[in-house]
Amino acid sequence: MPSSVQLPRLRWGDALAPRTALLVHGLGSSGALMWRLGEAMADAGWHAVAIDLRGHGAAPRTQDYSIAAYAADLRGTRPDRGASWDAVIGHSLGGASATVAAASDPEWTKKLVLIDPAIFVAGRDSSIIRRSQERAFADNRIELVREEHPHWHPQDHELKIDAVARTSRWAVEQTSAQNAPWDVRTEAARLAIPTHIIGADPDVYSLFTGDTAQQVLDTNPLITMSVVADAGHSPHRDRPEETIRQLGKALS
Repeated sequence: MPSSVQLPRLRWGDALAPRTALLVHGLGSSGALMWRLGEAMADAGWHAVAIDLRGHGAAPRTQDYSIAAYAADLRGTRPDRGASWDAVIGHSLGGASATVAAASDPEWTKKLVLIDPAIFVAGRDSSIIRRSQERAFADNRIELVREEHPHWHPQDHELKIDAVARTSRWAVEQTSAQNAPWDVRTEAARLAIPTHIIGADPDVYSLFTGDTAQQVLDTNPLITMSVVADAGHSPHRDRPEETIRQLGKALS
């Protein structure tokens, strides 16, 4: 089992709230970029905690960037009170890592919500992710982020620039290199807790779609799915209100 590191935290809501959720970001991102979900959950009476994954933001740097290592860090991340999260919400890489963590420890969280999770990444998707990360590190100007994502909230533009600036480029490159094949479908099939997937729109761009999505849904009856229409790989930034609505329904 990979050795774990302690992950820094951001918080929204009352620390004494009756329900506590963990928010897990995607590759090349940061805990701060989960702010729309954190704020919405706090408004709904939750205490929301977002972390920076290893190699990202203020988190420790390591040699190991396997999904198993990311998952080991998450398994070691517990709420301030009690041993289990009431819910874990993970996007992309965060969704894959949370899947592995929950499959290996059914007591870690009571519910799992995965936002366009990177359950299986190969071929065209691998190339798209690699080119996207290369572009971000090559030219990290806010003007380019605004041009590519004009509908994002201004704070998402700012925080995306900050996330790239504070993330290790080597860590991002190694996350792809050390996870070949990138495949946690077996772990998804083993999930023993209610799990809901909020998918992106395949007509825009989605990692979790087609045969992969169908296989995962068919092999585990505890997994359900909805789709955020007109949203790409980051629905919580592309269409935050609808993503929050689907998240609330999944957690109700």
